[in-house]
Amino acid sequence: MSRYSLRASRRPRLGDAVLWLATGCATLLVLVVLAIIVIDVLRHGTPRLTLGFLTQSPTDGMTAGGIFPAIFGTVALVLLMTVAALPVGVATAIYLHEYANPTGLPTRLVRIAVNNLAGVPSIVFGLFGLGFFVQFAGGGIDKLFFGGDKVYGQPALVWAALTMAVLTLPVVIVATEEALAAVSPDVRLASAALGATKFQTITRVVLPQAVPGMLTGAILAVSRGAGEVAPLLFTGAAYYLPALPHTLHDQFMQLGYHVYVLATQSPDVDATRPLLYATVLVLLALTFALNASAVWVRSRMRKRIASSHA
Repeated sequence: MSRYSLRASRRPRLGDAVLWLATGCATLLVLVVLAIIVIDVLRHGTPRLTLGFLTQSPTDGMTAGGIFPAIFGTVALVLLMTVAALPVGVATAIYLHEYANPTGLPTRLVRIAVNNLAGVPSIVFGLFGLGFFVQFAGGGIDKLFFGGDKVYGQPALVWAALTMAVLTLPVVIVATEEALAAVSPDVRLASAALGATKFQTITRVVLPQAVPGMLTGAILAVSRGAGEVAPLLFTGAAYYLPALPHTLHDQFMQLGYHVYVLATQSPDVDATRPLLYATVLVLLALTFALNASAVWVRSRMRKRIASSHA
C-alpha cells in the first residue's frame, strides 16, 4: 500500500472521529442544560407542591392558595385548540398532498403562506385574535343575537383557543404532509388496482398508516399551545380569576400567563418565588403528561399497523 493510500484511509477515520466528538459534545451540552433547568425547578418547586396547591384557588393576591383555576384553564385551552386545529390542519394537508397540483400556482402560494405563517411572532397572532375573533367575530355575534351587549365581543376562552389553533396550524399541516409523504406510493397503486376510489384509498389505506406521523404534529402543537403566553394577553387570559370558566365566553387563568404574572407583577418577589417555581413545575409536568399520552397513542397505532401487515 502506497503512502498516499495510507493518508487517504486515515482522513475518513479522522473526520469520523471529529464529527463523533463534535456531535457528542453538542448532545451532552443540551442534556446538561436540560438537567440544570429541571433540577433547579425540582429543587425549588417540590417543597411548595402539595395537594392543596393543586386543588385550591389563589388567595391573598396570589401569594397563597393554589393554582387549580390555572390548571383547569390550561387543559381546557389545549383541548379546544387541538379540536379546532387538527381537523383543519389535516384536511389542508390532505388536499395539498393528495388532490392539489404540486406544481400549480395556487398550491405554491398556499405552501408559501403556510411557511410564512410558521415564522410569524406569536404576539402578532395575539393582535390578530383580538382584531378578528374578539372584535369582528365576537362583536358581530353580539350585534346579531344579543342586541349589542358585550357577551362574545370580549376576550374569552373560545377566542384564545381559536387564536392558538391558528398559531399551531402550520405545525399540524407540515407534520401531516410529511406523514402522508412517508406512505409508499405502491400502496396507493395497489388500492387503485383493486378498484378503490381515491376517497376510499385515502380514508381506508393512506390515513391509517399516516396516523402516527399526524400525532407527531399534534404533540408539537400541544407543546407549543401549552407554553405560549403572548397571544393570550389579548384574547382571554385573566390576571386573577379564582372562579372557573363555565362558558366559552368566560375569561380564564392559564399556567404560562400565571408564571408571567408571578415573575413580573408581584410586589413581593420573595413571597411569590416558591409559588413561581411550583407553577413552572406543574406546567412542565402537565406538558410532559399531554405529550406522553400522545406518544403512547402513537406507539399503539404503530404496533397495530405493524401487526396488521405481519
